[in-house]
Amino acid sequence: VQLVESGGGLVQPGGSLKLSCAASGNIFSINTMGWYRQAPGKQREWIASITSGGRTNYGDSVKGRITISRDNAKNTVSLQMNSLKPEDTAVYYCNAEIRSLMTSWYDNYWGQGTQVTVSS
Repeated sequence: VQLVESGGGLVQPGGSLKLSCAASGNIFSINTMGWYRQAPGKQREWIASITSGGRTNYGDSVKGRITISRDNAKNTVSLQMNSLKPEDTAVYYCNAEIRSLMTSWYDNYWGQGTQVTVSS
């Protein structure tokens, strides 16, 4: 099982960016999916999550500016980010609780991260 993010890059302040994450491998089911970020010299920060039923939660630092969504049929999760600020610059990581075909429990998986830089 692996998670692969895409969509990072350089964007100007006030701009928008959409990140995507695809889970692949021998997947039985996926529980909660989410996004974290880590800025240089800072701890990894949770910013959003979505349950398999579509219930969403957002961190205070991004609430109102981002939207998380998922496609259960495609095992993907996306993060639409608007009104980006320089302080949003970070490596963004996808996270998911996945039960593989070989287990009867859920394990926590991480993507490799994608860089988002907000700068003029």
